[in-house]
Amino acid sequence: MINKIDNSIDNYLLELAGVKRASEHTLIAYKKDLNQFLEFLNNKSITEVSKITDRIIRLYIVLLNEQNITRTSISRKLSVLRGYFKFLTQNEFIEHNTLSSIKNPKTIRNLPQIITLDSYEKILKLLDEEEKDNRNNKLIFELLYGCALRVSELCNLTIGDIDLNRKSIRVLGKGSKTRLVPIGNKSLLIYKNYISSRKNIKSTDPLILTSSGKKIYPKYVSRLVYKYLSKVTDVSKKSPHLLRHSAATHMLDNGADLIGVKEILGHENLSTTQIYTHVSVERLKKAYKNAHPKS
Repeated sequence: MINKIDNSIDNYLLELAGVKRASEHTLIAYKKDLNQFLEFLNNKSITEVSKITDRIIRLYIVLLNEQNITRTSISRKLSVLRGYFKFLTQNEFIEHNTLSSIKNPKTIRNLPQIITLDSYEKILKLLDEEEKDNRNNKLIFELLYGCALRVSELCNLTIGDIDLNRKSIRVLGKGSKTRLVPIGNKSLLIYKNYISSRKNIKSTDPLILTSSGKKIYPKYVSRLVYKYLSKVTDVSKKSPHLLRHSAATHMLDNGADLIGVKEILGHENLSTTQIYTHVSVERLKKAYKNAHPKS
């Protein structure tokens, strides 16, 4: 029965997968958070959705705090629950959205780390020096930085997603939303050099392959990016997302319009993009402090 919590969770996950076409990564994360909540409810002998009260939710938050879970993680778990309770309300399995009066804990948002343009250029130079056939690896870096793509977006690109006439890439982003991202002349040269090595290609073929001829995947990209970032920077998080952060910041540093950067990144809300303006401001403050005689 749908009023049973475990059944309703299964139905919610099915809707995320089918109707909303959530990614496999998202489904795994949501299932983990919802099962943790289900375990808590089972310990309270609560098995029906109608029995979940505001007080129960608050007790769950207390438990999470006692487990020394970060505020950011608690906020994420509550966001997952909000989606679940919205599903229950919309389908009239409950009358009142239990989480409507409960706010996320206040968090201090850390500014994303970035690398300099000079560091990025060093990576391309290293690829030329160290790799015999680095065309796929150079294209990986150029699309992650030059087009500010997420690693999942990069891995899912096909040959047909590149439009040479319009100098753009069709990108399937979060929530299965498609956007067009401009691709620069430098990136196009690297792309043309790479694609010249491919034989008998079709528009539906994966855009980038590993050295063994298989479609690239997130762990492959992460290992590659970590390897070369380690050679040029000492930032703590050497992930593909660092290149996306760097691209967004460098665009704003060079006068790009905030709305335009938002569209390129595929952000739902402008507030998400605005974090990069804070990065630019902090860099200016640091430069002023280091160089100005009156600082």
